[in-house]
Amino acid sequence: MNLKDKLVSSYLAFDDHLEDDSPIHEIRKKAIHTFEEKGFPTKKEEDWKYTSLKSILNKDYSVFPKGDKEVKFKKVRNYFLYDIDSYKLVFIDGVYSSFLSETTHDGLDICLLSAALSKSKYKAVIENYYNKAAAKNSISSLNTAFAREGAYINIPKNKEVEKPIEIINFSTGNESALMVQPRNLIVVGENAHVQIIERHQSLTANPVFTNSVTEIFAEKRAYLDYYKIQNDKENASLIDNTTIHQEQDSNCKVHSFSLGGKLTRNNLNFIQNGEHCESTLKGVTILKDKQHVDHNTLVKHNAPNCESHQDYKGLYADSSTGVFNGKVIVEKQAQKINAFQQNNNILIDDNATVNAKPQLEIFADDVKCSHGCTIGQFDEDALFYLRSRGIGLKEAQALLMYAFANTVLESVKIPELKRRINKLIANKIGVNIGFDI
Repeated sequence: MNLKDKLVSSYLAFDDHLEDDSPIHEIRKKAIHTFEEKGFPTKKEEDWKYTSLKSILNKDYSVFPKGDKEVKFKKVRNYFLYDIDSYKLVFIDGVYSSFLSETTHDGLDICLLSAALSKSKYKAVIENYYNKAAAKNSISSLNTAFAREGAYINIPKNKEVEKPIEIINFSTGNESALMVQPRNLIVVGENAHVQIIERHQSLTANPVFTNSVTEIFAEKRAYLDYYKIQNDKENASLIDNTTIHQEQDSNCKVHSFSLGGKLTRNNLNFIQNGEHCESTLKGVTILKDKQHVDHNTLVKHNAPNCESHQDYKGLYADSSTGVFNGKVIVEKQAQKINAFQQNNNILIDDNATVNAKPQLEIFADDVKCSHGCTIGQFDEDALFYLRSRGIGLKEAQALLMYAFANTVLESVKIPELKRRINKLIANKIGVNIGFDI
């Protein structure tokens, strides 16, 4: 039995445990029918032209993990932003860990999606937002069909969250192969401010396949600062589906740091529904061996007088593969748009590969839109200059890498997180620079 058939048959057992009056029961049923009809995406689809899932679909994944393995804080401490206080939503093999988490209902809701789906006091929010932003493609529909747990964050009007929120999903290796499907729903109210850090981390060499969906709604004048840390083990694969709906004067930023894992696919969609929205998408990718990262971005401008800024940097060694498929759509009514898209890549080794496809679809006539892409190697003159000053080849290359990625790193607004990412990058390239950018 292939994975698709296993998932469809597993859903029947899963469905038997759902209550008939569940508010999302019909949503689940429609979603599994969509997945059953379409199956997993293949390279025949234009959006998946450069990314094949074959290497991760041939495992016998456990779909319903036991989730009973205890994890000690000291074992996972380094994966937290432990040097500052933060709210924490921690899941182990898809199951909530109250011991490692810190939630709140004090003036805002930082809690579990399962609670929001089951309690009547959250009914209005669920009806207004749940599954309203997620794409209706096969892979997101699969998550919708099986989603049971994840983060529920609701920031009320005029509330500025005083400390960051961390969403961390650990995989322990309790199963020989595990598939998890976390689901996050985040509502940032009018004039509210929040910073969120998301991480998927395997603690084992066993294969892990994560299919994650995050729906974010930013109301008028809301501010969202979101960071994705992707530095997983070599047998861990991630498909991350994040969609952000923005209303008037909202400002949303997403930084993706893709530094590890077997296969990572980031589907990141921004939908601007009001005037004077600002959208920022930035990413740093550093790969080696046969790692594969695919950034698939979409910014859809539906209203005038808005801005979007995309800046993705990639460094590829050995036989690694990078993909950047970025699309900007400007609708006819969206006049006076300023949209910028840039993707720069360095191939460290001859066997590394980059496939880049920046796209603009403009139906308005009074806009300022640009896109650019570069794929090259280290600047030999710059390397020679550094080496002539007594700097070794490896350290000289590392300095150039840091300088190359700095346009993304400099916009990280949490100092402790910025230092942590600098260390991750230094470890990735195998040097100790000895300073922070």
